[in-house]
Amino acid sequence: MFDFHKNHKLLVATSFLGFAMLSTVIAVIPALQMQEVKPLPGMEELNSEELKGLQVYVSENCMACHTQQVRNIEMDQVWGERPSLASDYYYSKQRMDLWRQSPSLLGSERTGPDLTEVGKRQPGKEWHLLHLYNPRIAVKESVMPSYPWLFEEKSKAMVTQKDVVVPVSAELLKNPDHQLVAKPEALALVAYLQSLIQAELGQDLGPDFIPSTRKKQEPASGAESLGLDGLQLYSETCSACHQPSGDGIPGAFPSLAGSEIVNDPDPSILIQIILSGYDARPEFGAMPEFGSLLSDEEIAAIATHERSSWGNQAPVVTPDQVAEIRKFVLNQ
Repeated sequence: MFDFHKNHKLLVATSFLGFAMLSTVIAVIPALQMQEVKPLPGMEELNSEELKGLQVYVSENCMACHTQQVRNIEMDQVWGERPSLASDYYYSKQRMDLWRQSPSLLGSERTGPDLTEVGKRQPGKEWHLLHLYNPRIAVKESVMPSYPWLFEEKSKAMVTQKDVVVPVSAELLKNPDHQLVAKPEALALVAYLQSLIQAELGQDLGPDFIPSTRKKQEPASGAESLGLDGLQLYSETCSACHQPSGDGIPGAFPSLAGSEIVNDPDPSILIQIILSGYDARPEFGAMPEFGSLLSDEEIAAIATHERSSWGNQAPVVTPDQVAEIRKFVLNQ
């Protein structure tokens, strides 16, 4: 008893026993409990392209800066509609083979934003490709590294119909006469990122967020007279491509400041573009549809914000106008 520190066999045996007990409690038992987890209703299994993208995501160590976990505190509500559940990771946590468990995607740092619902926040392929090639193109203040090895420059004569051309300005290319083409690894990674959308549990189901004790700010006044904060909605939905200044990204996404479509007294075209998207290639990247993601009131608030900001002066858009255009778009 008194020579414990001198008995190397006893020291090794005690250390091993402590390690085995901790491993059982911390790793083995939770792993066994995870076997009981089932996928949520409505969850779709990752397809082959998305699985390849998951492998690229892991190989590039994206989880070093990005999390995929929405905590149950109100400040995390910006990243997802509800707190994350174990079932959310059912398909991404399958074993790679008999000996290897898939790596943890939860992450522990938020140097970059949480990616739990990035497929909903940023559904457009072009934005993701631009962001991977040079994050400062899409987000000027970004500290994310560039991933140019996921792309290649090709002469215009060598570009085929199968190639996905990234709408980047010629000044950013080594050879201005070439075009930037996404490699299969980049396309797979984007497919995986676009698949990151929380499964809906239905109203009043699942865990709730713990309310914050901070005072909530009132919606902006003036042009945001629809009961919703159009600036906030624009920032969350549109500013990544069209920029907070409304100037867009030259060669990729058009400017909204001074736009004839935005300032048109009749907002029908603007509403239709927001609802069903728009493909203006090769001049600009394709815009995804937001009709399935936003309500009539939210689209009206965003359109109103765009039509009254950056020097634009156009009448307010009402939810009734959006509803009329939505009927037209759905009946096409």
